[in-house]
Amino acid sequence: MATITESTALFSPSYLLPAITSRPGAVSLSLRHRPGFRGLKVQSPLYSSLAPKVSRLPSTPTIVSQAHDTTALDIPTVTEATWQSLVLKADGPVLVEFWAPWCGPCRMIHPVVGELAQEYAGKLNCFRLSTDNSPSIATQYGIRSVPTMMIFNKGEKQDTVIGAVPKTILTASIEKHL
Repeated sequence: MATITESTALFSPSYLLPAITSRPGAVSLSLRHRPGFRGLKVQSPLYSSLAPKVSRLPSTPTIVSQAHDTTALDIPTVTEATWQSLVLKADGPVLVEFWAPWCGPCRMIHPVVGELAQEYAGKLNCFRLSTDNSPSIATQYGIRSVPTMMIFNKGEKQDTVIGAVPKTILTASIEKHL
């Protein structure tokens, strides 16, 4: 039988796994709580007061997400056919979100762009362009990574922000060109 002779601490990112500390003769488990994170909870349908009392319910517990449902505003889509009229010939500044359906960070930044579209309504036009559906425009503007947000004014590219950045970064970029 093996014994542990000295203290060992195994650390993982606190938002992914708990920290486990072992000493001779003792094992302790401490969970690190992130402020505002409600996490996941295990819910067994057999013991839930919300589940109907049916004998065919699965006996294994399910994981229920406690995340808030955030629905982004619907941002109009621009395509190769409408690029010229909606972006290049627009009267005021235009923000274009270059994205792809398979891109996780694109899904993270889309609600932020939706909020900005609502906040700057009347001052800034916001559009999305799928790089999968319009690859020629993405190539023309050198899009090598998604998400990429570009600001155009009077048909000319003014600024570029690459990646899922905080809202303050996008706001500062927009404010420079209004």
